Amino acid sequence: MRKISTLLVLCLVSYLSFSQNLENKIDAIITTKFKNPNKPGGVFMVSKNGRAIYAKAFGMANLELSEKMTTENVFQIGSMTKQFTAVAILILEERGKLSLQDPISKFIPDYPNGNSIKIYQLLNHTSGIKNFTKMKSIFKIAQKNVTKRDGRIF
Repeated sequence: MRKISTLLVLCLVSYLSFSQNLENKIDAIITTKFKNPNKPGGVFMVSKNGRAIYAKAFGMANLELSEKMTTENVFQIGSMTKQFTAVAILILEERGKLSLQDPISKFIPDYPNGNSIKIYQLLNHTSGIKNFTKMKSIFKIAQKNVTKRDGRIF
């Protein structure tokens, strides 16, 4: 029993050491750009197998009000995800999971006119779907103060 206890303690110490070492390495990379805690900042997360293994905030969220950045901040990310989505779709095509010629109704069966809209059209913005960021109602939503929990507006 003592050998098992010792082994568990060694595993835990090893894990914590690895974890701390990983955190230090990530911190070192991020702090090369976010050196000054009184300048505009950012929030960073690293996940593995769907679980956050690192989450930290650096710098200021609001310079006028002297509000520090926190991991609970909610951001308007705008179009920053488009390139990641496009790469993910191309990887899925490469793996034979979908075709750029597939209609979107294959994945969203009740989407209006989904049979006539192809995936490639979504990627190059030729699907005819209205640009929701130009809609007046989006500006009302964008001005709301939301928490991370209710940040899923759509």
